Amino acid sequence: MVSSSITSLKLIATALILNATLSQVIAEKIKVLFVDGQNNHNWKAMTPYMKVQMEKTGLFQVDVITSPPRAPSPPRNLSENQKLKAAEAAKKIRKEFKAKWDAFRPVFANYNVVISNYNGEEWPKPVQQAFEQYMKNGGRFIPVHAANNSFPNWLEYNRMIGLGGWGGRTEKHGPYVYYNDKGDLIRNLQPGRGGSHGPQHPFKIVIRDSIHPVTQGMPSEWMHAQDELYDSLRGPAENMKILATAYSPKSKRHEPMMMTIHYGDGLIFHTPMGHENG
Repeated sequence: MVSSSITSLKLIATALILNATLSQVIAEKIKVLFVDGQNNHNWKAMTPYMKVQMEKTGLFQVDVITSPPRAPSPPRNLSENQKLKAAEAAKKIRKEFKAKWDAFRPVFANYNVVISNYNGEEWPKPVQQAFEQYMKNGGRFIPVHAANNSFPNWLEYNRMIGLGGWGGRTEKHGPYVYYNDKGDLIRNLQPGRGGSHGPQHPFKIVIRDSIHPVTQGMPSEWMHAQDELYDSLRGPAENMKILATAYSPKSKRHEPMMMTIHYGDGLIFHTPMGHENG
């Protein structure tokens, strides 16, 4: 086994260079849009770090669009009088947040690649529709780590990411997809929730496709730094190619760690690696 300092960020950069340009010579900087604003991970630290590291290469022009925050929930155990006041305050807050969401309109078409560091409320329908059109027309998309937790009820998004977790995902969303110990690719439709992980730990990455442009030249096996190893992801898994896996002691399966998915004329590179304090 070859030890390596390969990180999720390097994988993202590799995927961007190779896939965003369709293997053509890079004549100008690749235009990248990060989408963040809500996440159960520390997006306020993750996005700036990834942005700076990518810009250091001189290959990328990186912009960030940040969604409105999640509207606050009313306090619990209120008196009747307090409940009335809270209801009035909530009405005002909903109006304010609606205006913020109405102003949230990423122009995806201006970018070669969109990277999601987002896991939160549903995007407004016009934003969803614009993103679907961008991808169908040949856009490039990279969901990072908990971005595959997002939007369990948005079918087209789930088709884009191939596999997702949490958010009430079940067998209705699609199969579990993994390799068994014999090296067979398994699509398992047994009932069960999608998404799980054990304690953070370093784990071995095994390349399953060594000739793909993203993985070409990588060691056949290498150690990934301490991270959350997502297991039991499930979803449509259409037009999906697994490039690399890691063995999960929790699921006892070889779980996908790098995937590509074709959606319309668009292409997705999906990695569930990248917990911010790994």
